[in-house]
Amino acid sequence: DGSGPTGDLANAIDVTFGSLDKMKKIFAKAAATRFGSGWAWLTVNANGDLCICSTANQDNPLMTELGMCGCTPLLCLDVWEHAYYLKYRNLRPDYIKAFFNLINWEKVEENFLS
Repeated sequence: DGSGPTGDLANAIDVTFGSLDKMKKIFAKAAATRFGSGWAWLTVNANGDLCICSTANQDNPLMTELGMCGCTPLLCLDVWEHAYYLKYRNLRPDYIKAFFNLINWEKVEENFLS
């Protein structure tokens, strides 16, 4: 809905990234710089710390056997071309920007707290 997170998630974002805007920039960079198909992720590690990463193809942060971080996904963005090409063509940055207006932050916080 574009409003932004509240509560414990908002606090964790501020502590980890400095602000929601800074978190969005890091997340957008992870999504925009993923070469080819993949995903951008906001995750939480076993210590409760937030982090942002991207993975290729079908990989995800939980896949420790492939060298991934083992973090739990809270929010992800599909950056496979099929996700955005019909509406955005080759303008992945526009797709990423629009994504931030659709996030259900209540659900992301629910994921964070569980």
